[in-house]
Amino acid sequence: MKGHKMYKIILLLFNVLFYTNYVDAQKKPNIIYILADDLGYGDLGCYGQKIIRTPNIDALSKEGILFTQHYSGSTVCAPSRAVLMTGRDVGHSWVRGNYSSGPNDVGNGLEIREQDFTIAQLLQKRGYTTAMIGKWGLGVTGTTGEPNKKGFNYSYGFLNQAHAHAQFPDYLFRNGIKVDIAENKNEERNLYSNNLFTNEALQFVKNNQAKPFFLYLAFTTPHAELLVPNDTIFNSYKGKFQEKPFIKKNPKGKAINSNLGEYNSQEYPKAAYAASITHLDMCIGKLITYLKENNLYNNTLIIFSSDNGPAKEGGANPDNFKSSGQLRGFKRDLYEGGIRVPMIAVWRNKIMPATSTNHISGFQDVMPTLAEVSGKVLPKSVSTEGISFYKTLLGNPQLQKQHAYLYWEFHENKTSTQAILMNRWKGVWLAPDAPLELYDLNTDISESKNVANQNSEVVKQIENILQTARTPHELWPLKTNAIQIQKANNKN
Repeated sequence: MKGHKMYKIILLLFNVLFYTNYVDAQKKPNIIYILADDLGYGDLGCYGQKIIRTPNIDALSKEGILFTQHYSGSTVCAPSRAVLMTGRDVGHSWVRGNYSSGPNDVGNGLEIREQDFTIAQLLQKRGYTTAMIGKWGLGVTGTTGEPNKKGFNYSYGFLNQAHAHAQFPDYLFRNGIKVDIAENKNEERNLYSNNLFTNEALQFVKNNQAKPFFLYLAFTTPHAELLVPNDTIFNSYKGKFQEKPFIKKNPKGKAINSNLGEYNSQEYPKAAYAASITHLDMCIGKLITYLKENNLYNNTLIIFSSDNGPAKEGGANPDNFKSSGQLRGFKRDLYEGGIRVPMIAVWRNKIMPATSTNHISGFQDVMPTLAEVSGKVLPKSVSTEGISFYKTLLGNPQLQKQHAYLYWEFHENKTSTQAILMNRWKGVWLAPDAPLELYDLNTDISESKNVANQNSEVVKQIENILQTARTPHELWPLKTNAIQIQKANNKN
């Protein structure tokens, strides 16, 4: 009899502990981070776009908070995503440039390393089931950077960022294993990448909705190539614009139409660009609908952003739809148009709806923010240049810590470019040996007037910051302008 009573007591204690842990797990919010590819600051209706339709994303902005001064990690995809994943800005991240070209799937040592701690690893340690679906770009199978080695329980999509240029791929990777897509073989175009990613995302949420999950959903549009499904969305934009077809050519200048290589021809590039964004919006709408219909929306933090500014390649042109809004420049620039990106956050009963903030934040801030969202501040053992914007999300701007400055560098041009944002002041160095350009973003968001000559003390302050804002990198040294140096030597 005593044994029976003891069994009942143990069973009761087990049930209490199990229920307590279950309730605690349920209190942790699900987290979905959605990333667009080359989406400009001005490409969404809620950021001023007048032509391209984005009703679902616009609805999110009304249900949450819209950031007006949020910055990507870099002005191209791989280093930007590395900043997002690791919380290290591009002056301290290992990945400081796009490391591969073509649809090859071979690593070369430039992917994120074993010691680079990611958001997914953080959340996985805190009981989250994690997934990367879409475009990764930080390491292929067999390297230290493959997603399943960096904290993701599940992964599906493109591993190589150059492979992600194909919108109708004939293979993708599931948990590091190549999966053929027969429907797109022999240059057929039947299964669109974003549709594949949306279906995978819905299935992941369905399979893991009983416990906290983290979904990193990285879509591939509106990045060129400008191929989209021949559906009602595309047809709704056809004939609305004066079009100049984009013709893909081989190195000898002969027009070709092949899935081999990058950026296939598009007869209606303007219509295709607009359709790719509206289609992206539709995919997001499907996910939001599922969350709401399955009672998951209220306990899910959703963040939407873009990896950098709009691109001028593959038939896309930021001027067609004022994709940069009022901002100067686009992808591969360190002017605002290349790095200031849209960001919207929604979290029912936590984030006040229909609000906006001009808090200056960047991709490096996402990790410390999600650390707080998941229950605890980021451990001191994790190095980051980020500052959590958790207080801003919850409507407590008076408690929000501010950055002393944000830093960027870029190496794909003939010279290395650098930029510093220090509150209202934006310093742009087009080459380490060139004069610093200075802009007052409070009065000149378009960076049209260089005020360096009128603000010598600010220039000196930014120049001093630039001396210590980065750690040296053997693979990404700062390239100087050899022509300017030669001219200076000739004068001497």
